[in-house]
Amino acid sequence: MKRPSILVLGAGYGGLATVVNLQKVLGTDAADITLINKNEYHYESTWLHEAAAGTMLPEQVRYDIKDVIDGVKVKFVQATVEAIDVTGKKVSTDNGDFTYDYIVIALGFEGETFGIEGLDKYALSIANVTAARYIREHIEYQFATWSSEEVKDDSRLTIVVGGAGFTGIEFLGELANRVPELCKEFDVPREKVRVVCVEAAPMVLPGFDPELVNYAVGNLEAKGIEFSIGTPVVEATPEGVNIKKGDDEFEFIKAGTVVWAAGVRGSKLIESTPIENMRARVKVEKDLRAPGFEDVFIVGDCALMINEETNRPFPPTAQIAMQQGEAAAKNISALIKGEETHAFEPDLKGTVCSLGEDDAIGVVFGRKVTGKRASFMKKMIDNRALYMIGGPSLVMKKGKFNVL
Repeated sequence: MKRPSILVLGAGYGGLATVVNLQKVLGTDAADITLINKNEYHYESTWLHEAAAGTMLPEQVRYDIKDVIDGVKVKFVQATVEAIDVTGKKVSTDNGDFTYDYIVIALGFEGETFGIEGLDKYALSIANVTAARYIREHIEYQFATWSSEEVKDDSRLTIVVGGAGFTGIEFLGELANRVPELCKEFDVPREKVRVVCVEAAPMVLPGFDPELVNYAVGNLEAKGIEFSIGTPVVEATPEGVNIKKGDDEFEFIKAGTVVWAAGVRGSKLIESTPIENMRARVKVEKDLRAPGFEDVFIVGDCALMINEETNRPFPPTAQIAMQQGEAAAKNISALIKGEETHAFEPDLKGTVCSLGEDDAIGVVFGRKVTGKRASFMKKMIDNRALYMIGGPSLVMKKGKFNVL
């Protein structure tokens, strides 16, 4: 009897969690499991803001996929997915075509520009390890160039961060720590540097407790971060961004660096399939299958799930993606064995937003935490994610232990 074939596309949090759990629930001869990923490594996307700011080396953010998968049970293929044919049950890549009996689409996120003119050309995005490295080097270049110029262009030292959501605030927290180091390294007066957060929405960190938001904003402002809230970016140019401050009032912020962190969408490949989606995110069934396709599971940033308590989508977090990966693995195993699938219910332990090396805000097990205590919890959450994928050895290799 032919063994069923399982394709997992993407080795982010959701895809890698799916594969690791498939290894556990399926025997060696139960199925042919293939993991396809563009790179030979996984990167912790929740750490990319640190690499982009320069407070963490890019190499620290990633680890080899082959270090955490069982080569006997899982075949890893390094390839870029080019097309998904869910009707013909085939995936095309730059390294050949693959057929499947079951597929898990976990292709992660892409930046969302909302059609703002020039944003795709002139703004940087914290999209992956390479992009994070480029942002770090770009900022350092601006400081070094200012320091060596005879006629100083202070706009080189202005950094605009678009978005006051989770990623934007965490990046600002790292910049708040990094800027003084850059000033010292390149002999730049601190007062010459501007870091401006521009947010279209009327609030910072929507969905967070207002008391925690006030704490975050106050602490970042005390470190020199400026906030321009309720002022959408309407255009990006090579010289900076134009923001709307009122009905007929605009302000141009001249800046050497613009980093866009104001929205994500799912993989564009989903939009080329007949699967119903919104901004390349699929409103999945309760067991994580795509509507109308019994052999297609979708996890991570490409999956859209509604929180029935708030009637709003669950945020696309690493915590949920990893839980989805585990649930998808169990449901695929159930289908192979002729059993019924089970509904996925997120088990939210809490949410912590870092504000730099030793500061954070969050709600953990229903209790609000701030400062060093919250920062400690953030590092423990990061270490737990490593443990769930690679066990103690991966934690020892990549974990965060500077917790005090």
